[in-house]
Amino acid sequence: MLGNLTGWHLVVILVIVLLLFGAPKLPGLARSIGQSMRIFRSEVKTMKDENGDATVVEDAAADAEAAPGVISTKSTPKPKS
Repeated sequence: MLGNLTGWHLVVILVIVLLLFGAPKLPGLARSIGQSMRIFRSEVKTMKDENGDATVVEDAAADAEAAPGVISTKSTPKPKS
C-alpha cells in the first residue's frame, strides 16, 4: 500500500503536515524525529552486538566439545548412587 505513493501523494501529505503543525514548529519536529531515529538505531545496534556475542560464545562452546582433550565449560550431571 505504501509502495504506491507518487509525487502528488507526498505533496498532499506535506501540505497536511504543514497545516497541522505550522511552519515554526516543523524544525523542532524534524529535530525530535532525527533524535528518535538515532536512539532507535543505537539500540538496534546494541541488541545486534549482544546477540552476536552470545552466538560467538555458543560457537566456542560447541567447538570445545568437538575438540578432543579440551576441558568443556558445561557441567555434566553426576550419577545418583
